[in-house]
Amino acid sequence: MKAILHADRNWGIGKNNGLMFRIPADMRFFRDTTIGNVVVMGSNTLKSFPGGKPLKDRENIVLYPDGESRDDCLIVRSLDELFAEISKREGRGEKVYVIGGQMMYKTLLPYCEEVLVTKVDAVGDADAFFENLDANPNFRLVSSSLPEITNGYTVVFTVYRNLSPLKY
Repeated sequence: MKAILHADRNWGIGKNNGLMFRIPADMRFFRDTTIGNVVVMGSNTLKSFPGGKPLKDRENIVLYPDGESRDDCLIVRSLDELFAEISKREGRGEKVYVIGGQMMYKTLLPYCEEVLVTKVDAVGDADAFFENLDANPNFRLVSSSLPEITNGYTVVFTVYRNLSPLKY
């Protein structure tokens, strides 16, 4: 399992249950990376999408303990149920990406083998944050793109590897 996100200088990832920045290169990277794969999210992330609809062309799994079953995504009610679904998909060779929000990232980060972070050289006045992986001894920066300017923001695409991911 991997996590994918963008973060500002302070590791801020969101504001008012939405994205802080509209960065076409980051949105394209997110779409190209996750399309055809499995995305895992919390209920607030699902609610933040237009019309509360899941992402197209991906299998959407939502941890939503009190949510009603839906035809357009898989609702799971507990971490045990979520881990069972992730294991099943990874067992079939499918790629699984955690896409938010803050609590899902915090809960699942120790289990992620890699984290794909688009670093934005700005401060987005965030109210939701991701753990600073540069200060976490369990994570190592393994790749970093050259900086590029997109929509007025300087971004760098990075990959962090978890040196000791937990098993589920």
